[in-house]
Amino acid sequence: MTQRTSTAAILSRAPLHPERFAYACAATIFLGAVLLFQVQPMIGKMVLPWFGGSPSVWTTCMLFFQVLLVGGYAYADLLGRWRSRRAVAIVHAILLLSTVCLLPITPDAVWKPDGQANPTWYLLLLLGVHVGLPYFLLASTGPLLQNWFARVYPQRSPYRLYALSNAGSMGALLSYPFLVEPTLNTVWQGWMWSGAFVLFAIMCIGLAFSFQRQLNLEQSTTSNSKSKKKLTSSQSTEQDKPVPNEGASISWAHRVLWIVLPAFACVMLLAVTNYLCQDVAVSPLMWVVPLSLYLLTFIICFDRESWYSRRIYSLVALVAVMMVCNFMLASHMEILYRDLGINFDYSNFVRRLDVQAFAFLFLLFTVCLLCHGELVRLKPAPRYLTTFYLSVSVGGALGGILVGVVCPAIFSGYHELHLAIIAAALFSGYVFGQEAFRTWLREKRLYKALCGVAALVGLYVVFWSQAERMANAAVAIERNFYGVLWVQDHFQDSTEEPSWYGRALYHGRILHGYQYLTPGRERVPTTYYMENSGVGLTLRNFPRPEGRGLRVGLVGLGAGTLACYGEAGDHYTFYEINPQVIDFAKAYFTFLSDCPAELDFRLGDARLSLERSESPPDDVLVLDAFSGDAIPTHLLTREAFELYEQRLTPDGVLCVHVSNRHLRLEPVVARLADEAGWSIVTIAKRGAVGLAETESDWMLLTRNEDFLKLPAIADVQRPPERDPTMPLWTDGYHNLLRILR
Repeated sequence: MTQRTSTAAILSRAPLHPERFAYACAATIFLGAVLLFQVQPMIGKMVLPWFGGSPSVWTTCMLFFQVLLVGGYAYADLLGRWRSRRAVAIVHAILLLSTVCLLPITPDAVWKPDGQANPTWYLLLLLGVHVGLPYFLLASTGPLLQNWFARVYPQRSPYRLYALSNAGSMGALLSYPFLVEPTLNTVWQGWMWSGAFVLFAIMCIGLAFSFQRQLNLEQSTTSNSKSKKKLTSSQSTEQDKPVPNEGASISWAHRVLWIVLPAFACVMLLAVTNYLCQDVAVSPLMWVVPLSLYLLTFIICFDRESWYSRRIYSLVALVAVMMVCNFMLASHMEILYRDLGINFDYSNFVRRLDVQAFAFLFLLFTVCLLCHGELVRLKPAPRYLTTFYLSVSVGGALGGILVGVVCPAIFSGYHELHLAIIAAALFSGYVFGQEAFRTWLREKRLYKALCGVAALVGLYVVFWSQAERMANAAVAIERNFYGVLWVQDHFQDSTEEPSWYGRALYHGRILHGYQYLTPGRERVPTTYYMENSGVGLTLRNFPRPEGRGLRVGLVGLGAGTLACYGEAGDHYTFYEINPQVIDFAKAYFTFLSDCPAELDFRLGDARLSLERSESPPDDVLVLDAFSGDAIPTHLLTREAFELYEQRLTPDGVLCVHVSNRHLRLEPVVARLADEAGWSIVTIAKRGAVGLAETESDWMLLTRNEDFLKLPAIADVQRPPERDPTMPLWTDGYHNLLRILR
């Protein structure tokens, strides 16, 4: 204690130069923001494989970070109210030093889930243990140091430091997928982040103990007062103009809007991120781009108030809303174009990844810009600074809770996006109308009526388009941590013959299985698993061992279509992470109940289940977890393929389904096979006919050369697509940017 006290005394007697204190605050805030937002995709990537690569991993992580942000802002607000500046410095220093002792932040393997606990609560617990305290202190840095800055420099606005903080956050986010992730594995990422946190702790402790002395000097030195007057007169720009009246009270309406506006922006952020992750892949890249745009709106609005134009931004937001609604009505717009004599394949155009991403990211950017611009118009005097930031963080946390907890509990689909679009139409229309027509629309009743009509039109367009898509005999629909699962009956296919009537299983927008409803055709393999597909040819032609049936492991259940190949005496083990998939496959399809083979189901992440399995090795192991586009990348690493080889017999075959609309998975698998010394071929099925017969790409990996020479296999195989520059994917390194189509 004596040593700590003496150190504090030395630091408190060593104030910085007046301007250097401001620079030190700015540098510490910037570094803290970089660490704050670098840790989010980093820890998310570290734990993503443990939870099956679900899009909900990032939503849950965001919920955790937003709630902890509230805690950090509340802590900063509390310290800002303390009269004893020395006590503030000591408490903050103790917490920072305690956090340093807990580094590094890399989660230990003992925390891998067993598949039995609720994934949401278990993930929150894991995050709390490993990054809770450092994130809490980093979250408090911005408002706390801005409070110190405002007290040392009462005539200067601290809000530019908030823009600087968001610039650091945005830089951290963008650097992760483009710089950090491609060059460093997760172990090195954890150590480098921890080292930077130590530097941050030293800077923050130094500022804390210098603050008291600095404040006394600034308040007592006449020369400093004169320099501040000179600085104020010379820097007459918007960012340093006189702050609002310190004595003005804050209305409850403003306090409510401090919460509602950031909550709405956060809902839009998470809803759009969920949408993108469903259609591409759950990865830091798909997380940081929306979040970076979200932060960019903070930078634009808080750096200079003059950069926000209500009329322009609200009009652009309305255009973005109309564009997205137009996309949702793609099939109807195509009919309209055809009637007008315009030959344009509109439906396929709006399904393109780049078009979808642009439209929804543009919507996110414009709506958040509008929300944060309105928030800046309501910002208070610096005396209420920490309360203002606390309210903003509460709004963000409420938005995260709505999307991460409430919506999955009450909605069977991702309807928060549709509701957010409706709210965006109403909000942007209200702001635009208020600016553009306030002179013309002086009658408030008329104004409110027009806003109500706009909301109803938006409600009709958005929900009608989605309801129509899922209508036509939606047998069942459920949503859980892993996404939206739904079953639909199809009574007419491209052939328009009754023999093609069937039932389909969808995960989000991706087909995961199809079964004929026509009597006598229930056990006919369909979609990616037809008899002339790579997996179909393998299961039909693999030599059966003497004295026992075939042992087959299957990663990914879907509707259970591959059970069609099971024969009496065979043993099929399905590895499935989503319990709802098992329930749907048993309740709405008969593939499993009609199968004469012995069936076993292992609930949980496939890789963890395979690691813990004590059953005999399989003759064939099927990886079918990548056609859903939100791919679990941890199943495509060197360590994973070493595990697969352990779980196969010496002559066994590994079948990998690499069909994917947006990612080139074939070079990744080929690189892994070459590294392990396996023989590898690709079997591509072409010529899709409706839902029942889809195109597929399967890669067969084996050390059994005789199997690959069988006529049924040799006649249809081709060499795999290779990329000489493709890096080897490992648990610590994989990069989706390289394989985007």
